[in-house]
Amino acid sequence: MSPDRDISPWLVLAGLGAFHGLNPAMGWLFAVALALHRKSRRVVWLSLIPIAAGHAASIAVAAAAVVALGFVVDRRVLEAAAGIVLLAWALYDAVYGHRHRVRVGMQTGMFGLGTWSFAMASAHGAGLMLVPVLIPLCLAASPAKNLMTADSLPLSLAAVAVHTGAMLVVTAAMAAAVYEWIELAVLRRGWINFDRLWIAALAATGLFLLVRG
Repeated sequence: MSPDRDISPWLVLAGLGAFHGLNPAMGWLFAVALALHRKSRRVVWLSLIPIAAGHAASIAVAAAAVVALGFVVDRRVLEAAAGIVLLAWALYDAVYGHRHRVRVGMQTGMFGLGTWSFAMASAHGAGLMLVPVLIPLCLAASPAKNLMTADSLPLSLAAVAVHTGAMLVVTAAMAAAVYEWIELAVLRRGWINFDRLWIAALAATGLFLLVRG
């Protein structure tokens, strides 16, 4: 299949977006808590806007870094460096992540919520997790000898849009389900430990980048 018609990178981006949306630390749990605190269903839906915007901004920073470094660094070196950073990030999260949470109060406004979302996505390495997809997708048509390319910017923006769109859909579904039907007490007893799952995903992504030829 022609690279231009290969939809697998876009499916991976959407799948990672859905995975990020499932993670309560990425926003839906806070949206629900904020709505319950203010006793307003409307707050659930309003919260999704800054949560998605903050997440998209964090992913955009990662995409911009990949494209910028791709012009001056060999692709294989870039992949290896990203793999090492991801493994280090996973180790840091395993040892210190739960102690260094990004916190925001229930009185925060929409701007504060967006800033929190950006900080949470960045602190969790959400953008780094996309590097295995961003490198071949955004740099495939961008040889290092070119300082600028017409393809990199639209592909990067499309990647951010696809990922954030999937994340927003899942976040909205989770927030609505928990607010309307599932009690938070049930989640404390039976929800998946996403911290461990997230650390495993970061480490697996790092190892993949290091061993990919």
